[in-house]
Amino acid sequence: MQSDSGFPFLEFFAGGGLARLGLAPDFFCAFANDFDPAKVKAYEATFGEGCISGDDIWRLSASSMPPATLAWASFPCQDLSLAGARAGLAAPRSGAFWGFHRLIERLGAAAPDLLALENVTGLLSSHGGADFTALVHALDGLGYRVGALEIDAALFVPHSRPRLFIVAARRPPTHLMATGPCEPFHTPALRAVVARLPDALRKRFIWWRIDAPPKRNTSLADLLDEVPVGVEWRSDAQTQALIAQMSPLQRARLDSLRTSGRREVGAVFRRIRIEHGKRVQRAEARFDGIAGCLRTPAGGSSKQMLLFVDGEIVRSRLLSPREAARLMGVPDDYTLPAGQTAALHLLGDGVCVPVVRWLAQTLLAPIAGADLQRKSA
Repeated sequence: MQSDSGFPFLEFFAGGGLARLGLAPDFFCAFANDFDPAKVKAYEATFGEGCISGDDIWRLSASSMPPATLAWASFPCQDLSLAGARAGLAAPRSGAFWGFHRLIERLGAAAPDLLALENVTGLLSSHGGADFTALVHALDGLGYRVGALEIDAALFVPHSRPRLFIVAARRPPTHLMATGPCEPFHTPALRAVVARLPDALRKRFIWWRIDAPPKRNTSLADLLDEVPVGVEWRSDAQTQALIAQMSPLQRARLDSLRTSGRREVGAVFRRIRIEHGKRVQRAEARFDGIAGCLRTPAGGSSKQMLLFVDGEIVRSRLLSPREAARLMGVPDDYTLPAGQTAALHLLGDGVCVPVVRWLAQTLLAPIAGADLQRKSA
């Protein structure tokens, strides 16, 4: 089923609709859902009032789902994240996957032939790989052949954000199936967890054939504003306090930059490290032209800072919401929530738009097109 706007898809755990931005124009959204009122409001601000359901995934009815080619689900990652408690798929938040699974199961033959699920790479190691195995087994049980790819947003934008994309199809076209894992999307961690799958699941697992993107040609500095909106420059004393939190090695690298006279900008996160048996807060900067992975702002240390070096002059400030949006590949005409924390929370929970677009263009749309040709024949 196709229209001039592409193939219809269902968007679950939609957040601010970043997956929708990436899937267009190959796919158009026939139904969207998220139970977080703030995210529903943000979604409607961009795509129109009433275009998203605010019901919990467990309350959605199969009879209310329109026909669709693809179902996209960026299910909650907190319980699988390396930064979280790693409770796994049995936990309340990441356990929402089972609500999605139940809905697809109840749709039966009317369910989309193609599923795409996105989550943190921690899913590969959660409970020693048992959670990944459970997910593959669950989708296999619904009649889907399952494959996965680990894609880092840094291939597309100057932002380090590795994520796991699970793509499952009822009738996968053979020309999109490789005979084995290949770079850059089948990482050692993915290969290792697949090797531990039960024999029946491992034999049905798909190594999707997908091209690598052209080399990225932007750096962090390219996406920053000369006059940032929504953030203030920190005082000299605050900047010096930030530098004082660096390790001796980090400070030596900064001193080297200062004496070189070059203009550089680095991304900084504050982290707790254990040194000599004690917890120490460290400011860790990277000057490789890439931002660290955006987080949901639970506190001051979770907000990414920027360190600007211009010879002996060093200044610092927070990353602005609009700059964070650009790191996610979100266009400047996208309506962000008014508050800094709300905007960063939305983006930190989101998916990188160019990654989704590449996945749509090189894998999802070709699968959908092949299925359409098969049905027409």
